[in-house]
Amino acid sequence: MYQIAVVGTGYVGLVAAVCFAEIGHHVTCLDVDGDKINLCKSGIAPFFEPGLQELLARGLEQGRLFFTTDVNQAYRDAAAIFIGVGTPEQPDGSADLSSIAKVARQIAENVKQDCLVIVKSTVPVGTNDKVEQFVRDFKKNGIRIEVASNPEFLAQGSAVHDTLQAARIVIGTSSRWAEDLLTDIYKPFGLPIVSVSRRSAEMIKYAANSFLALKISYMNDIANLCELVDADILDVAKGMSYDDRIGAKHLNAGIGYGGSCFPKDTKALEFLAKQHGYNLRTVKAAIDVNRDQKTILIRKASSRLITFSGLQIAALGLTFKPGTDDFRESAAIDNISFLLHEGAEVFAYDPVGTPNFQKLFPQGRHEAGNITYVTQPRDALKNAHACFIFTEWQQIKEITPQDYRQLMHTPLVFDGRNILSIKEMAKAQVEYYSIGRQRKG
Repeated sequence: MYQIAVVGTGYVGLVAAVCFAEIGHHVTCLDVDGDKINLCKSGIAPFFEPGLQELLARGLEQGRLFFTTDVNQAYRDAAAIFIGVGTPEQPDGSADLSSIAKVARQIAENVKQDCLVIVKSTVPVGTNDKVEQFVRDFKKNGIRIEVASNPEFLAQGSAVHDTLQAARIVIGTSSRWAEDLLTDIYKPFGLPIVSVSRRSAEMIKYAANSFLALKISYMNDIANLCELVDADILDVAKGMSYDDRIGAKHLNAGIGYGGSCFPKDTKALEFLAKQHGYNLRTVKAAIDVNRDQKTILIRKASSRLITFSGLQIAALGLTFKPGTDDFRESAAIDNISFLLHEGAEVFAYDPVGTPNFQKLFPQGRHEAGNITYVTQPRDALKNAHACFIFTEWQQIKEITPQDYRQLMHTPLVFDGRNILSIKEMAKAQVEYYSIGRQRKG
């Protein structure tokens, strides 16, 4: 087993660290955020992710997992250093690589032994070549430091499972030494390893995420057409899912994709294409469809209601998907912002995402409206004039049609995730709008 350092204790870094510790490696996590490091030291995960808390506690208990803000402590004796820092989207769609550059220089100036630097962060094609040259420029001794690409393919809400039971592990290296070392580190997982060049590994990540985004946007586009021709997107998706060439995943129509990956990666890939004089039309279409899809519920509601001013609105689900507390690029952001601007009284519920969402919209007055956070989904429905469903949490799925009828002032529901039965809602006399489905049931 190896001594490993992981830089960054966010979704990418911390999940990788606890999983490496789980299979027997000794892992030291480095982060500049002292509060986050102290939380991890005490066995508390700084964000919600199923299974993460348990692996964190076990790694600490078994003495295979350590946390520090000290560079020398983290890098001492490390055979491999994994970089999992953020590469946020810039206004032009490109990736901000400043954190990557800072860590690369830090490694070059502090590492005293041969080691392999592995970039897990999502970076544009060619970045790892630059990182390796950057390390060489600042290296102060004759030690061997090489750089490899090892993109992650995690889905938030199942990140631990996706690491321990990954469909494949992609590694991009430029030498046999680096390939052998990285393969040996991952060998205990017992998973398929795809070994390619660094640039191909970088491209695989962008291509994979953009393909999934394309699939989601395609189904949303078809769903919108289904409404116009009186077809049902659930039936259409079911019929498509039996085709092995298509598969059953990512066929659910709704109010678009969000999170930290798909929106950022599609725009970064489009930017990369523009840099090389190529018009990546398919990815641009996915971005455009997703942008429009996020506000489709508001457009439906605006056709039904004369105003939102003074209306009590239930907002169910704030995160971009269930199983995570991450609300980045969530459809709830744009929709709630619009409702508050229009003067609505919003009562919002999410089982785990409220603390993070409150950082963007603190409880109280906003523009012409007001937002109140509740701890039970049915409390959001009490006396509401309309309800918007943004996230398909199980707690929200368990609300019955009768609950909507009995609790709401006006039983009017706009479902962005198609979680309710049209027939059952009609039977309960609830006015119900969804995505790409026949109104009559």
